[in-house]
Amino acid sequence: MSSADTPLPAVAPEVLAEAVENLTARLRKKLDAVTASCAAAAVREPDGRVGIRFGEDAVVTLRPGPEGTLTRAEQAVCSCLLAPRCLHRAAALGAAPLADTPLADTPLTDTPLADTPPAEALPVGAPPVPGEPARPRGPGTPPGPETPAPPERALTGAQTAAATALWEAAAEALAAGVTAGGAVVQAELLRAAHTARLAALPRAEAAALRVVRGLRAARERQAAQRLGDLTEAFRELLYTTALLASGSTDPALTGTSRRAYAPGGSLRVYGLCREPVLSATGYGGVVTHLLAPDGARYSVADVRPGGLARARGAGSASVALGGAALDHAGLARGGLRIAGATVSPEGRLGAGRGVKATPLPGTSWSDAPAAALFARPAAEAVADGLASQDGAEPALLGCDVAVVGAAGEHLLVREARPDGPLLRLRAAHPHPELPHADNLRRLAGHPGLRIRVLGRPDLDRAATLRPLAVGPVPGADHTLRLPEEWLGRADLGYDRLQGQHLPPAGPTSDTTPDTAPAAAPAPAGPDPLADSPLWRVRRLLETGVAGGRRAVAESARDADHRSGYGPLRRAGFTAAADCAAALAAEADRRPRDAFGRLGDPSAEGYARAWLAAAAHLSAAERSLVAASWASPPLT
Repeated sequence: MSSADTPLPAVAPEVLAEAVENLTARLRKKLDAVTASCAAAAVREPDGRVGIRFGEDAVVTLRPGPEGTLTRAEQAVCSCLLAPRCLHRAAALGAAPLADTPLADTPLTDTPLADTPPAEALPVGAPPVPGEPARPRGPGTPPGPETPAPPERALTGAQTAAATALWEAAAEALAAGVTAGGAVVQAELLRAAHTARLAALPRAEAAALRVVRGLRAARERQAAQRLGDLTEAFRELLYTTALLASGSTDPALTGTSRRAYAPGGSLRVYGLCREPVLSATGYGGVVTHLLAPDGARYSVADVRPGGLARARGAGSASVALGGAALDHAGLARGGLRIAGATVSPEGRLGAGRGVKATPLPGTSWSDAPAAALFARPAAEAVADGLASQDGAEPALLGCDVAVVGAAGEHLLVREARPDGPLLRLRAAHPHPELPHADNLRRLAGHPGLRIRVLGRPDLDRAATLRPLAVGPVPGADHTLRLPEEWLGRADLGYDRLQGQHLPPAGPTSDTTPDTAPAAAPAPAGPDPLADSPLWRVRRLLETGVAGGRRAVAESARDADHRSGYGPLRRAGFTAAADCAAALAAEADRRPRDAFGRLGDPSAEGYARAWLAAAAHLSAAERSLVAASWASPPLT
């Protein structure tokens, strides 16, 4: 049973770390085997307690607090004579899912953040994820040009020490890999992460928690876990802690525990679109994106526990902002005049007591201020985003395109400009209960259709856009025909395109989505990222994450693997080949003492070599992504 399905209550990371730290070396060796059977033996009582029996003489009782989380050591007790320093108690806590840390400033992978979301509910894209070294991505929007940058402050000695300890724990975890990254390795990371939290380094703590969750999911073979995601999480953690340990004063590295809302004065904002939010930790909701007349971007979020049901329902929920009598559907196509506004650094509008909001009529995408989003080539907007990205979610961009057809799960379109590139539209959220994918499939059945697209570029894939909303192209005949009340756009995560919204195309023009004919596959053309030999470097990095240092060392002794650097050099990726060779050599290095005896290799040296290869790979891939947006049309 995976931790995601267990009846066990969530446990605070520091409580689990302390329990494992109190075990003797002999008991630590048995911890993984005992932990594996705990979830299946857990029994939840009507009063909320959870009991786990170990043989005839030991029962662990977990008593979560009012929020359903174990936040104190005394909430987990065992009846055996060794308690609380016993194997049973540590195993029960190790089988429980990790609790979210609401104050952590964590990136989220493809979904926007809430005002006070949990660690895993935040986007980066993030990071995340998703490829900036940190992906602390808020879907959010950059603050206005007059917003001052946060001042740089020197790190304290406690912060530097905490970052150094977390770097060392991360290096050991990387050297162990998934195969050896069991409960003891994870507990060391959690202990160091808690120290980072106490030292006011929430970004480093959040990165460590993502690595621990990724290790757990990989060891449990959860279907949703991707090795690439864990590789990115390791890169974020090592990158952040290495710079912090060196004394870097970049405010983006330390992160913020809470989003500080500053006075924003009087604002006029107009709706662009709605975006559903659905996180892996059960949070759901909506983010409505807004635009001011001066081009500054803002958003209003409503994200709470509730998962898919809440993500679907929040799109028409009331907007809790200054008493405005609007729901999110109305705000996405309307506007607000706000007095006493409060704004976070990401452009999130707060709902403080002094905020007053009055509805305004909406504006079309063809009119100011939204028209400016569609006035410049998409390649320029992506290039600016890549140049200025500091880990934030890429800003929304707009472009007019012509539908080419379906290519697997993607929709191929060509930007409607001279020498416009072929772009891939990828569902912003793949959940089958959200209409993103269905809407793209319907559009794919109308080659030549002209549409206006508003979305977020996927900076991890070549020429890929995640569309949030579409609308008709002004002046075009073969384009969308949306209801007047939709104000010229359809939110792909909430509105469902029907036959009457599309131009006539013969007898099948008014079919429903369930009976629409399948779109003919379109030629996708070459992918400069997927077709480059850089995949060899990524495979080496992922080999290290999966099998640890030993797996990379074994690959270094493989002649076929070493010969793989040749294609890299012939393609001009000389530095990438050098980084891969240096990583393999470091993994296989075994120092000897003065008597010629083999010693333990340094995990830190290996981690530095791995991080160098990962950082170079990220930069090279981003360069290819930028070039793919500027490429001429493929024939």
